[in-house]
Amino acid sequence: MIENDHIAQVGKDKAVEVPQGARVFELDGRTVMPGLSDAHVHLGIVHLSVGEAQRESLAVWAMKVRQVIKDTLEMGFTSVRDAGGIDGGFAQAVAEGYIRGPRILPSGSPISQTGGHGDWRQRFQEGPLQAIPGLLAMPAICDGPEEVRKAARQQLRRGATQLKVMAAGGAMSPADELNTTQLTVEEMAAAVYEAAAVGKIVMAHTYSPRSIANALEAGVRSIEHGNFLDEATAAKMKDQGAFLVPTLTTYELIVQFGEQYGVPKFNLEKTREAKSGSLDSVQVATAAGVKIGSGSDLLAAMQPYKTMELSLKAQVMGPMAAIVSATRTNAELFGLADKLGTVEAGKWADIIVVDGNPADDIERLRDKNNVKLVLKQGAVLKNLLEA
Repeated sequence: MIENDHIAQVGKDKAVEVPQGARVFELDGRTVMPGLSDAHVHLGIVHLSVGEAQRESLAVWAMKVRQVIKDTLEMGFTSVRDAGGIDGGFAQAVAEGYIRGPRILPSGSPISQTGGHGDWRQRFQEGPLQAIPGLLAMPAICDGPEEVRKAARQQLRRGATQLKVMAAGGAMSPADELNTTQLTVEEMAAAVYEAAAVGKIVMAHTYSPRSIANALEAGVRSIEHGNFLDEATAAKMKDQGAFLVPTLTTYELIVQFGEQYGVPKFNLEKTREAKSGSLDSVQVATAAGVKIGSGSDLLAAMQPYKTMELSLKAQVMGPMAAIVSATRTNAELFGLADKLGTVEAGKWADIIVVDGNPADDIERLRDKNNVKLVLKQGAVLKNLLEA
């Protein structure tokens, strides 16, 4: 039973007394479960082609982002953590009801070193990448702890709910390799300090064990990707209470469809390399007892496949553990475990209703039409039960 924005009572069949005048949904044969969450989205990346992005007006881009946000809700996601690309203004627009979508936890501008994963400048360019406060959060290029500190404070000022640092090369960046180590421990520690000063955490883009170890030494709590995680580094993560957020889907889809999406050969080769270690890293983390969250890291035309992440993760963890990663574990990672992640009295009424039982058949979540009802803090935002 739901009262206002929270769950008042939970029980089977007729165990909960229904107040007179209450709205009742008949859910026979369906599963009631927590709203899904995605800990690594890029809602603002709507193009893989730099040329297309440069030719598009900002107004059209903003409308496309709005559509991605709405579509994400339709899949059953009630919370997402944006890993860079959009300003906190979009989170505010959702919170105030101007966009129907999941709550957004924005990171603002990712922090990258010169020549790092976030440095998308052409070689002849010297100035900073231009952010547009209120809309577009381009990477902040920083060298040295004090530049990182200033960038961190700037993102927090603009509404970031966590910070993101680039600790390694990346599959889609133009000028680095996956195995490179980026940002020093001291640089990342400056971001961690500023985040902690206001009760927030840092997420780090990583691949190699060394990049993960550097992030851990700096105090980072959320390790993104981590495709080449080894046992020794996994043990450090477990000891420090750090989370791993694998992003299996993005590699799968880029390898399959990247050529038709126009992904350059250099980036396709790096993506294949990243994919080769992605499932193994989840196995290593699981064996070590590391807390595993769930993120998709999807871009452009791949955005509609966010729930595919659970199917891939289930190959290693099993369906129920995959669901937990995208609900309870992510809620803990977000610092919202007292409000989200489980269907319990006293928590926010973030609930979805699914045809069938995803714990038995995780593929039920792949089709958004199987998600019949979406509630976010008690508000009915999708309803196919009464359609």
